[in-house]
Amino acid sequence: MTGVLIISTTAAMALFLWFVLAEAQAWTASEPREALIGGGLSVLYDPQAPQLGFVLAAVVLVLLVTAGVALFDLRATNRSRRSSDESATPLAPRVVMAETRGVFHGPVTVTVLIPAHNEETPLPKTLSSLASQSYLPERVIVVADNCTDGTADLARSAGVEVLETVGNTEKKAGALNQALKEVLPAQGPNDVVMVMDADTRLDDGFLEAAVHKFTQDRALMAVGGLFYGEEGHGLLGQFQRNEYTRYGRQIQRRRGRVFVLTGTASLFRPKALRTIAEQRGEKLPGRHGDVYDTAALTEDNELTIAIKSLGGLMISPAECSVVTELMPNLRLLWRQRLRWQRGALENLGAYGVTRQTFRYWAQQLGIGYSVIALGTFFLLIIITALSIDRWIWFPFWLGIGLLFVVERVVSVWRGGWRARVLAATLFPELLYDMFLNLVYIKGVIDITLGRKAAWGNTTTEARNLSRRGTDEPAVSHNA
Repeated sequence: MTGVLIISTTAAMALFLWFVLAEAQAWTASEPREALIGGGLSVLYDPQAPQLGFVLAAVVLVLLVTAGVALFDLRATNRSRRSSDESATPLAPRVVMAETRGVFHGPVTVTVLIPAHNEETPLPKTLSSLASQSYLPERVIVVADNCTDGTADLARSAGVEVLETVGNTEKKAGALNQALKEVLPAQGPNDVVMVMDADTRLDDGFLEAAVHKFTQDRALMAVGGLFYGEEGHGLLGQFQRNEYTRYGRQIQRRRGRVFVLTGTASLFRPKALRTIAEQRGEKLPGRHGDVYDTAALTEDNELTIAIKSLGGLMISPAECSVVTELMPNLRLLWRQRLRWQRGALENLGAYGVTRQTFRYWAQQLGIGYSVIALGTFFLLIIITALSIDRWIWFPFWLGIGLLFVVERVVSVWRGGWRARVLAATLFPELLYDMFLNLVYIKGVIDITLGRKAAWGNTTTEARNLSRRGTDEPAVSHNA
């Protein structure tokens, strides 16, 4: 049903725009003009441009749609913040503030859970990043899930606690559910729980900034990290780093308002996790008593929607940044992104269209439309290149393209000179975007046809490939 809704809505949007263009603009061929550059280079150009009224109407339409989605999202957020309905929004700031008014529950402490399956290679750097924080966690627990390597022994030798799962067949979500059932009962209101991946390194000051946020706002239910890509992996690695840099910039411009509480590193108040477990099977999908929905492919995205649906307040401040692993080849990147895309669609299908999920639906429809727009753009370039004898330049569209290039460069500026050069070349990144669009198409088709999803641990496989220096397939645990 989710796939059918997205496909039909996106197609209707595209057909409507095509109809508007056909009615509003009559295109007629004109004779190109010749210009000499540098005294000898002859180029052909066509000064034809769309009518000014049409251009202004297009700009106004885009602004209205963007503002409409943003205002609806802001209205939904503000409504949750102001809600005092404990039954509908038990995590809403007004409800939480009323419960804790005049009561001091002690200083904020942090208990870190690190789910790990055969993670002995990256785990030392992860633990080192925790040990070097200016604010040290109260407890660090490595959740060793069906490990066949030295993960558990390595964690013990590093001086942290180890919790080994028993009979877990529900991957990362199942391992975390087992750990939380052990940890949560002893947690006080200010004893926040942090969940972080075993291949993530916290930047300096992460925990201190997160604890400060929780201390200053007792209604805050979760703090998520902003993730950036590790160095290496050539051009494909730079594509991913640029993508993550743009996402981080977008969240900062939203003043930390979260799209997804990243699984790489996020902190939660016990009240949020307990309330989610209580609401599973009633207001929320999943099994009653579980914090994480074991049926969700993207447990971090699902948990974000769960907290929002219960009225919870969450942020991703700029000070809370982490470095995460990247995919070294297209095959593993395809699998990783297909998992993310498929999981996002399944989460939306489970929650339906609500105030809290409206922006997520709008994002999926926006991606669907970009598939059509970018695909059409490349198709027109190919057709034009094959059908003309000499290339003709259109100054108006060159100007539009230049503005687009400037935006691409500015949005990755903090990523360094390599990020800027790649963004300035434009077409390589557009091809990368087209790759992601193909992932989107595959995800929509799979969920529409009801195909069963089966995923391996892409990060573990990527790490094995890096160690061997080859693209030979690796055997990995489904996690």
